[in-house]
Amino acid sequence: MTTLHLLGFPRIGAKRELKTLLENYWKNEIDEAALLGGARELRQRHWLLQKGAGVELSPVGDFSLYDHVLDAQLLVGAVPPRFGFDASKLSTEQYFQLARGNAGQPALEMTKWFDTNYHYLVPEWHADTAFQAQPERLLAQVREAQALGLRAKPVLLGPLSLLWQGKAKHAGLDKLSLLPALLQAYRDVLAALAAAKVEWVQIDEPILALDLPPEWLAAFEPAYRQLQDSPLRLLLATYFGSVAEHAELLQRLPVAGLHLDLVRAPLQLAAFAEGWPQDKVLSAGVIDGRNIWRADLSRVLASLQPLAADLGERLWIAPSCSLLHTPFDLAAETQLDVDVKTWLAFAVQKLNELKVLKRGVEQGRDAIANELAGSDYARQQRAASPLIHRPEVQQRLADLPADADRRHSAYPVRAAAQQAWLKLPLLPTTTIGSFPQTAAIRGARAAFKRGELSADAYRQAMQQEIELAIRRQEALNIDVLVHGEAERNDMVEYFGEQLSGFVFTAGGWVQSYGSRCVKPPILFGDVARPQAMTVEWAEYAQSLTPRPVKGMLTGPVTILQWSFVRDDLPRGEVCRQIALALNDEVRDLEAAGIRVIQIDEPAIREGLPLKRADRAAYLDWAGHAFRLSCHGVADSTQIHTHMCYSEFGDILPAIAALDADVITIETSRSDMELLQDFGHFRYPNAIGPGVYDIHSPRVPPEAEIQQLLEKALQVIEPEKLWVNPDCGLKTRGWPEVEAALSSMVKVSKTLRRRLAQEADATV
Repeated sequence: MTTLHLLGFPRIGAKRELKTLLENYWKNEIDEAALLGGARELRQRHWLLQKGAGVELSPVGDFSLYDHVLDAQLLVGAVPPRFGFDASKLSTEQYFQLARGNAGQPALEMTKWFDTNYHYLVPEWHADTAFQAQPERLLAQVREAQALGLRAKPVLLGPLSLLWQGKAKHAGLDKLSLLPALLQAYRDVLAALAAAKVEWVQIDEPILALDLPPEWLAAFEPAYRQLQDSPLRLLLATYFGSVAEHAELLQRLPVAGLHLDLVRAPLQLAAFAEGWPQDKVLSAGVIDGRNIWRADLSRVLASLQPLAADLGERLWIAPSCSLLHTPFDLAAETQLDVDVKTWLAFAVQKLNELKVLKRGVEQGRDAIANELAGSDYARQQRAASPLIHRPEVQQRLADLPADADRRHSAYPVRAAAQQAWLKLPLLPTTTIGSFPQTAAIRGARAAFKRGELSADAYRQAMQQEIELAIRRQEALNIDVLVHGEAERNDMVEYFGEQLSGFVFTAGGWVQSYGSRCVKPPILFGDVARPQAMTVEWAEYAQSLTPRPVKGMLTGPVTILQWSFVRDDLPRGEVCRQIALALNDEVRDLEAAGIRVIQIDEPAIREGLPLKRADRAAYLDWAGHAFRLSCHGVADSTQIHTHMCYSEFGDILPAIAALDADVITIETSRSDMELLQDFGHFRYPNAIGPGVYDIHSPRVPPEAEIQQLLEKALQVIEPEKLWVNPDCGLKTRGWPEVEAALSSMVKVSKTLRRRLAQEADATV
């Protein structure tokens, strides 16, 4: 028999039930008991769904109220000391304060989970960080699963990945120095699980897909020799890339099994299949946990059959990684194009694909002949579909001149031309783009989609919201305004809805962090822009004020990264198609008098391949696509870009090569630490480091903002420093937004006066 298992499952629920629970709790509309009870009911519903699909080992511990990395920190008692919380008595309210901040402390830093669009909370490591096992929450979930008659397989983030993904908070701290104490906490957790009659534990070590330093690789074998000192059987899970270069090490490790991502890195199987140890399970991740296309069941079965012949019961089958990164259930999508729908598989459908493959492995191809025929037909129909191919798009790419991605002049020339008409003061203030998406805005959009609000009435409603945003910014005395993006549902979805080559789901939600969910577009065909997408709104906003208003676009790399992308073309080519469509929009904005244009690229770091050998090619086509999107604009048109919640230090030359006039970046959660990289590199253009964290309801005091800007002035010339929040403000409420922006502007003016006085004193 072949074992079918999962590495993890979507937490949010078919109808985003977890989001509703969390936000109602944060608004004090439900109490803690209702929150925890609702979460328990949702978790158990998911387990029973998995059991019905044939899952034999149920993942436990993959369900989190906010973030699985935060949960991993708390499992070993690693609460940051700055909060003053007792890990053994941590309350639900304190748990959320770690994630969202409180009056005294900003939240834990947030960044991307490898190359996904999921955000995790970054552990903070100190030389005296103490670890103590706190398995009670995990054990409670184990008991829940066992009470339902399930074989519980707890899922733990491995100790080395937990250390690696955290951040040393003291200069010179070697994170590996914490490993001995951390391993003891893991040993205690495993002992508690063994006492709870658990048979298998999954330990995720995704950092094995990275280019690890030798000392980190050398730490694996002694670490796992300590962890295997228990009756539990450990399944070491790797994903997001190849670990073939570590095959000898992984075969040696004292674990009972290994999981491989055979979707991202199918060729790595050759390094493991032959001579796989007789006492170990090999888990084949053959169903894509990162994308939504139906599997080629014939091809996958053909790859599994020889493995089954060699391994027998030691072959397990699973998705490539946790299904956290996929939407819940395709069956709920009743409005999708019928042809496109037949090409797709969401989490529930992926369970069925695994069930079919298990039957095929055990009973042969004839036992699943109908399913194989259906898979083959969908694949062939998709390849030949006229919905996908647009010859004019391909021809336009082929006809591009060699310098199509270059501005007319170098940055100093452009900066002078822009300042000649902008006449901005030192430390100019702006925001990143969006303002609060109020209930009135969401209600108007929903009514318009339902046909209950006419196009004219909807336009008037959005214009009222735009005017409100403009007037409030004027009252705050912000220098470069935005129109607030009231008309936009999502920074990618909004554009995808107006570009050819995209389709959208009604309920294809994926968790981004906490209660924040996104509904990625499905990019299935060639991309073009049939008509202007933002010009009308930007023109209207600019007509309301003499101050400059930024045109706001999402960049080509981010649209690519935050979509479910077609897998029949190289990603670089798809990205260039998007860039050309956006360039049409940029030129129309400029022609309409919008001369400050922001092209957001928060996902550019996220798309970086995990292996260094693959990065140069990616950065080349990603940078080319960004520059292509703003090709042909005048020197006097100021191009901004925005990046957030990623580490940029290792790719700063590529970011500089984007040649944006102004880059705004998230820095407040890291206390401007990220900015040091820009200072050391001597970033050549203007920078706007974020001065307050918009993902927390906390309003920062003026002194805190001033302290951050003082740090920024140590590494950025005043003439090149902008002042702005970390990110867009759509998830916040107007009272906190106005309070925070008011403080931001006041601090900017204070420092502006001081800089002027210092300049006068030197004359």
